[in-house]
Parts: sequence; structure tokens; C-alpha cells
Amino acid sequence: MKENGWSRRIDDLDYLRGFALLGIILVNILALLNINVPAPNTLDASYQRFLYLFVEGRFFTIFSFLFGVGIYLFLSRAIAKGEKAYILFTRRLIVLFLVGFIHALFHPGEALLFYSVIGFIVLSFYKVNKRINLAVGLILLITFALLAFKAALILPLMLLGLVCGQYGVFENLASKTKQLTIFTLIALLIGSIGFYIQFQSIPAIPFFNMIFANEDGSLDEASTFLKIGITVGPLLSAFYVGFLLVLLRLKIFQMLFAPLKYYGRMAFTNYLGQTIFILIASKLFIPSQLSYIDTLFICLFIYAFQLVFSMIWLRFFVMGPLEWVWRIVTYWRVVPLRRK
Repeated sequence: MKENGWSRRIDDLDYLRGFALLGIILVNILALLNINVPAPNTLDASYQRFLYLFVEGRFFTIFSFLFGVGIYLFLSRAIAKGEKAYILFTRRLIVLFLVGFIHALFHPGEALLFYSVIGFIVLSFYKVNKRINLAVGLILLITFALLAFKAALILPLMLLGLVCGQYGVFENLASKTKQLTIFTLIALLIGSIGFYIQFQSIPAIPFFNMIFANEDGSLDEASTFLKIGITVGPLLSAFYVGFLLVLLRLKIFQMLFAPLKYYGRMAFTNYLGQTIFILIASKLFIPSQLSYIDTLFICLFIYAFQLVFSMIWLRFFVMGPLEWVWRIVTYWRVVPLRRK
């Protein structure tokens, strides 16, 4: 058991959460603002291709995986303190379900509702042998990826996050640079093959960002492109994670990416905050007049505000405002918010 090693906050996970949030909003904003299909041979068309080659299906997988790691950390730390870990985490998931339900009214298809339900399933695997969990997670991941079943990928990704907790993957990463580098190179090699396959299937003209079948049941070229993107997404996500962790072994990148750490430490607040900002933008602009590039500029504004806000907030407080409320309801007692 790794309770002692897991007793302190792991900065690497905060960096990864912040990194995942940066990518998630770039795709979520397209659905919330109902952006029109770009005109061919434009900057918008190029940006659309960039999103579906490098972003879509890459960052939500990281966030789902990290949620699984978080399940292991929460339970392990609670058990180490002699607390009723399962009761506490059940309460935590119920709160997440309620928040997700309300959030889904404004953001249909959002992830928190799925996370809360699937979290209950993953919770039952906590005491299962890590080798069994690894095998089940990999089998489900491969199966759902090949079927391009995006929503179902959340389960194996969370389970694999739990497995990484069981194996102590994120404990003492400073001593695992060689292993991280090897993992990253393997992920790059395999991911590049998947990326090449998807790249070869890029539609000739811009497309609507949904998967549709023709009347005869076959998929058009845009849908095939999007399905391949879902299939190879976890491979590229693994490379993203490995590459960022390798960079973070160097002090210069820890300092350079420091805003991501604070951004990820307030992931719950910032994720919901992204939706609020996008909905405000929907009132300020006429959706039909917004282009793909316009959504990028809106996201950059949201980044700037939330990154600065997170850094300032955490100078005075120990956690984000919504994280604090979540903690209170989970433990059913008021915990200190302001830094001493």
C-alpha cells in the first residue's frame, strides 16, 4: 500500500488536469455556440482539421483517466486516516451527479453526469487485484475504441487511472524519468501510426462535427474520419501525457507551465466556469456569425482570465471555491478555505 507516498498533493496531476482543460473547451465551445460549417479552403477549414486531428478525443480521455487516478487517491487517503472512505466517496459522487444534472441543462452531453454514474462502477474495482483491473481496463478500452464508442471509453479510462494508482505510477516520478521516456517514445510510435491513418482519411471539404450514417447504413467520409479519430484518440492522449510528464522533470518547464498547475488544481471550478463564459459569449454574439477561428479567440480570452484568476485565488485560498463546497458536502463539515 502506498498511503505514505500518496499523502501529499501530486503536482504532476494538477499540471495534467490543467492541460486537459485547455483542450476540452476548444471542442465543447463548438457545440454550445452552434458554429456553422467552415467554407472550403479557408483558415476556418484548416483550424477545423487541426481540432479533429490533435484535440477532439484526446483531452477528454486524459481528464477521464485522471478522474480514475483521483478515485484511488481519495479512497487510499481516506482509509489511511481511518475514515469511512466508501461513504465519503459515495456522497462525493452524489454531489457530482446533482451538479452534472444541472450542468447538462445548459450543456447537453457534458461529462460530469457520466463521471458520477461510471464513478460508482469504478468504485467497486478498488479492492480488486490490480492485474485483473489492468486486464479488464485494457480489454474494454480496445473494444470500445475499435467500436468508436466515445461515451463508453470513460469506463476503461477511469479504471486504468485507478490501476495506475494501484501500481503507484505517479509516486516519486522524479526517479522514473527513464521509464517515462520509454513509455512516451512507444506512445509516439504507435500514436503516429494511428494519426497517419486518420490523416489519410481527412474529408476533402469541411464537415459537420457529428457522426452520421447514409440511408444505406454506410458512413460518409466525414463520419469515417471522426470515428477513426475516436479510435486512435487514447493513443495520442498517452503520448501527450507522457511527453508533458517528461518535460516536467526539468525545472524550467515546471516554472514555464506553472499556471497549468493552478488551473488544474481548480479543475472543478474552471470546468464549470468555462461553460458560464461560453454561455455569456452566446448572448454577446450571434452564433450564426461566429466562425471556428472566432471560437479560438473566445477560448484564448477564457484561458487568460481563468489562468490568472486561479493563480491569484490560490495565493490566498487552499482550494477553488467549488472544490471547497464539494469538500464541505463530502465530509459534512466546514473545512478552512483561507490560507494561514
